[in-house]
Amino acid sequence: MPIYEYKCPNGHVFEVFQKMSDSPPKVCEICGEGPVQRVLYPVAVHFKGSGFYSTDYGRGSRKKEPSRDGDTPAGKEKGDEKKDVKKVPES
Repeated sequence: MPIYEYKCPNGHVFEVFQKMSDSPPKVCEICGEGPVQRVLYPVAVHFKGSGFYSTDYGRGSRKKEPSRDGDTPAGKEKGDEKKDVKKVPES
C-alpha cells in the first residue's frame, strides 16, 4: 500500500497510508480544515539502453568507427585515394 501526502488550505502537510482504491480524506488530520489536495512530486527518469547519448558508458569494448567529419573517409586508409583513379586503356 502506498503512502500519499496531502496538503490542507492552511498549509499543513500530512501523510496517509492507504490503498489506491480508498477515497482521499476530506479534512486535514492536524487542523480539521478541508478540502485537502494530494501533493504530487516529480519522479526521476533514467534513460537506459543504447542510443540515448554518444557518451553512454559500456561502449568501451566496441570498435570505434572512423570519423565522418571529412578527415578520413570511412573504410579508406590514408594513401588509398590514389588507388581509386581509373586507368585508361592504351591504344
